[in-house]
Amino acid sequence: MTNQADKAPLLLAVPSKGRLLENANAFFARAGLVFKQSRGERDYRGTIAGFDNVEVLYLSASEIARELAQGGAHLGITGEDLIREGIDDAAAKLELLAPLGFGHANVVVAVPQAWIDVRTMADLEDVAAAFRARHGHKMRVATKYINLTRRYFTAHGITDYRIVESLGATEGAPASGAAELIVDITTTGETLAANALKIIDDGVMLRSEANLVASMTAPWGASQRTAAASLMNRISAEEEARSHREIRVSLSRPIPSVLDELSGRFGATLVALQDDKHFIVQCPVGALFDVSAYLVDQGATRVAVSQIDYVFRPTNALLEKLHARIGASS
Repeated sequence: MTNQADKAPLLLAVPSKGRLLENANAFFARAGLVFKQSRGERDYRGTIAGFDNVEVLYLSASEIARELAQGGAHLGITGEDLIREGIDDAAAKLELLAPLGFGHANVVVAVPQAWIDVRTMADLEDVAAAFRARHGHKMRVATKYINLTRRYFTAHGITDYRIVESLGATEGAPASGAAELIVDITTTGETLAANALKIIDDGVMLRSEANLVASMTAPWGASQRTAAASLMNRISAEEEARSHREIRVSLSRPIPSVLDELSGRFGATLVALQDDKHFIVQCPVGALFDVSAYLVDQGATRVAVSQIDYVFRPTNALLEKLHARIGASS
């Protein structure tokens, strides 16, 4: 008798609102995966068009991290900061499959701009000792990131402080007298500067962004594995296409070393060899202009660059990463 769990859908948790939802929708749409909410935006359950074995859960980013850790979802999109801060033993419970290129924010240590002699965590250690000697109590750090703060401060040998849990706008704590410095999340640093705060030189605790995350505690039966493979094949195909370009090359004369140079120097791969003067290569976007300039220098009469929609391969790095943790079969 087939186990009922094997027939259950794969649960995919995505942010329920705001810019993260917009970016998540765009990310999946690029891979041809379109979300459907039958009752509109107030519906916290959804589907993906053409995927009967996938159910979409709309949750807050912090709820997604929690559900993944508890096995309430198989895959999800959430920030690395929420995972590192809120999940005990995150490495055992979760696998970060891929950063997604949106939701960027840094968790930072920020001190008053008036502290002109404090530039590093080592300086902060000196200040903490002097502060206690002068005031009779420990230096206070306002933050919502209690666990990240403790780990980071311990790693830098700073123990003479106490955490004040922030329930509101953390950046206002020093000005209000609630704390001497803060640990907070920032994207541009403008809000910190507006509150007369500065990030110390080695005070970036975590460079966070949205990640595609897999749960190691969720039940991975045959149905969920099949659905995950279908999703990740499309995601990987779109990702490779987006990060590469196809170049059609016409040389004025045969140059045997050109393909070796394109591969060795620029990371390009041969797609098709038409003859000794005409070929097609695929190269990373970041190397595109260097590759084109090199080919023209070598006497190319035509270098035509085009975008690629999808690149499907028999191997899939995302799926291999997942299978390395959960096993390739049940």
